[in-house]
Amino acid sequence: MSVNKYSDLKNVNDVVISTRIRFARNLREFPFPCRLSDENKRKVSSIVKEAVLDGHSAIAHRFRYIQMSELTQEEAVSLVERHLVSPEFISDRQGRGLLLLDDESVSIMINEEDHVRIQVIGSGMKLDELYDLADKIDTLLDEQLNFAFNEKLGYLTQCPTNIGTGMRASLMLHLPALKESGAMNKISASLSKLGLALRGLYGEGTEPSGAIYQLSNQVTLGITEKEAIKNLRDIACQLVTQERNARETLSHNINVLDSIYRSYGLLLYSRLMSNNECMKLLSNVRFGVEMGLFENIDFDTVNRLIIEIQPATLMKNIGKKLSAQERDHIRAELVRTALIQPKIPASHRIEKQSTENRE
Repeated sequence: MSVNKYSDLKNVNDVVISTRIRFARNLREFPFPCRLSDENKRKVSSIVKEAVLDGHSAIAHRFRYIQMSELTQEEAVSLVERHLVSPEFISDRQGRGLLLLDDESVSIMINEEDHVRIQVIGSGMKLDELYDLADKIDTLLDEQLNFAFNEKLGYLTQCPTNIGTGMRASLMLHLPALKESGAMNKISASLSKLGLALRGLYGEGTEPSGAIYQLSNQVTLGITEKEAIKNLRDIACQLVTQERNARETLSHNINVLDSIYRSYGLLLYSRLMSNNECMKLLSNVRFGVEMGLFENIDFDTVNRLIIEIQPATLMKNIGKKLSAQERDHIRAELVRTALIQPKIPASHRIEKQSTENRE
């Protein structure tokens, strides 16, 4: 892959669903979380909480503190489904806290793998914008928290792979055409040689769902944060171009078109819909939106549905526990309501021939 060939691409929201910037930081005075006593976990939580809520940031009043042990299982899992915390963070919630901005664009995990995980997330490709916000929050906290830093190694983290910048920048990508073409294994192998990783919907150790992948930097040592972001952007733009080229190749494939329209029909008329099936069908419909097949469905609608149909988030929004069938019923209704009858472009309409023309 050539690194600079596609770096001038502008609007890539057809492929890039969202951007996330995350910093891993630790307090110099305490051992890493894996070695913290319950008492010291409480101390770390209190120190970080106070630094954020009583800090000098203009957005300090917009944060709320969540004691993770007080959440229900559905509430905790929903945070993962909404990409606000990691799966690891909810695996053992004792001694862990979360600071969450009111619009959920910023979350600060306390006592995950590291003492502090600052995360900023936004829709589309916003690497520079979100990095600047994360950097400002990091700087404000560093002034009060005395982060562990070594002149040679950079920021010290529990996992050696995060030492250095401690930054993970990632993009959520929708790559249905490349998946359909069977190119993903080769692409993933190539990316690993370039210091990037292509993973599933919820990051490390998860499988892709609905052709949605996370692309993130792997190298944090010996490279600056901005260099890592530039490399991520350049490679992402190449993937965008490859996806678009593959999409163009498939745009006249009757089997692909049939699958897309059938998916829309199932979403529009089904009364029961499992999460796995719904994810696959929504992916196909988003593929259709990317190909210009549905003029009245936008990316924001599909992106929102991908989050709202998740089991725990569905129950959180409803406000009660639901059986699997109840979830399937509400999920189908939710999607059916959101997807209006699309206008199909003339190039894909089957025009009826009149009897006179056939004669």
